[in-house]
Amino acid sequence: MATAVLLGGMLPGAQAVAGDHEIDADLVYTCDFPSGRHPVKVGVTATVPDEAKPGEAIQPTAVVTEVTLPEAALKDLVAAGAATLSAETRLTAQVAQKDHRAESEWIGKTEGAVPIPGSGDLRLTASGGVPFVRPMAPGDLTFTAAGLSGVLTPLKADGTPLEPPTAALACTPDAEQETTMGTVRIAGAESAAPAPEPTWSAVDDDKDDKTEPADPAAPEVGADERKAAPADRAGVPPCVGDPDDGLNMVAYVTGYANVKKLHSATKFPVGCGQITQGPTVPDFSQPGFLHIYQDSAVVMQYKGKPQLPPARGTFLTFGFMPTTAVMEMTQIPPKTGADGVPVPNIKSDIAIDLSDGSSKNITLITLDFTLRLHDVEVNGVPLDVGDSCRTSKPFSLSLEGRMTRTAEGVIDGYTLVGGGPLTGSVTIPPFSGCGGADEDLDSLFTASISGESGYVKQIQGAPCATVSADPTYCTPDGQPVAIPTAER
Repeated sequence: MATAVLLGGMLPGAQAVAGDHEIDADLVYTCDFPSGRHPVKVGVTATVPDEAKPGEAIQPTAVVTEVTLPEAALKDLVAAGAATLSAETRLTAQVAQKDHRAESEWIGKTEGAVPIPGSGDLRLTASGGVPFVRPMAPGDLTFTAAGLSGVLTPLKADGTPLEPPTAALACTPDAEQETTMGTVRIAGAESAAPAPEPTWSAVDDDKDDKTEPADPAAPEVGADERKAAPADRAGVPPCVGDPDDGLNMVAYVTGYANVKKLHSATKFPVGCGQITQGPTVPDFSQPGFLHIYQDSAVVMQYKGKPQLPPARGTFLTFGFMPTTAVMEMTQIPPKTGADGVPVPNIKSDIAIDLSDGSSKNITLITLDFTLRLHDVEVNGVPLDVGDSCRTSKPFSLSLEGRMTRTAEGVIDGYTLVGGGPLTGSVTIPPFSGCGGADEDLDSLFTASISGESGYVKQIQGAPCATVSADPTYCTPDGQPVAIPTAER
């Protein structure tokens, strides 16, 4: 199923109880800095079991990534006034059994800002939880270091940020070195049967883009089993999916919509999207690239209805009259095909450069809505608009999300399975049904609001794949952990 690959390895099992040993690797990377490319020493330590069985989850613990930045790499930051430096590191760890491989991301953060010395190198120690690995068969399981990326955050002596406030860290391991970090023995008799054939499935953009078919015999990579703390859910509506539907995901979304005529932006509260993933289709027709297409469907849900939570907007009608109104955006759900599956309103294209593994992803989402206004006040005085003051016809909200992934594994932007910013525009149709028995207010709202495409920016949080309920992405009752914050 697509969910199993898109959010792979989210069904944690029991960790092996054999004795433990420590991974301890000393590596050299070459990293890009504003002042140029410099060698960087990287040390990685972690504790893993000596032995496990097929199907058991191996959870690396006490994971530390130590990055030593040379003095030459720091000179531009120091010249700009940096006095301290903190970091978040992302180490790509390859896990393999014979010819079967998978990748996971080991994320670490420094505990705080570290003073930059007057001379000499700067050592940054980052730690954090990492994904578990579940071997699928007997045979040694190896951990190998691959790309290293991250974010550096410099601060001035008074604690204020520099401009720009962060710097990207993109590094590649030097080729002439051993990058294997450690091994875990997976007990049991090895089968003489041939390995199952790879099958095509969707790519997990939140981990990495694959340039070859998904391998069902590869080790399964999941999430840090110790992560279970949900975000503050005060005022956030329920968002529960169908745990029996292997293609179902749920995600929170929030954002702003501008109305050009009113010179104002309305913030929409956090809403819930029910996502049904579609099949993935590989395409090698473009020379040098692999395209992976996926069509999916999303329906907004609020109190059992296909709509966004009501939003109260305040604006100046005709540029001078303060007006407030509650806006209710109701979605017209996609039609259902003969197979019972919703007609897609999400189209995604991942284009993978086969020469270096970098990729670009574009996701297009089209939602059809009607807009109703109620509880209107003009200059603080209630205005009777009736119960049917709404747009005279449905309108489309078109959103676009883009993602890039460098050859070194640095990911930026939006993916359906990772969330992120979506931008687009909407044009509001004329209004009808507005006003009480003795007053027709259609022209008032049409003249004030309708027409002129308005900018929209929505932020989607990372979804919960309800069939797995992984604690990194899902609360114990199967709701998304990630609650996004609206951005203009």
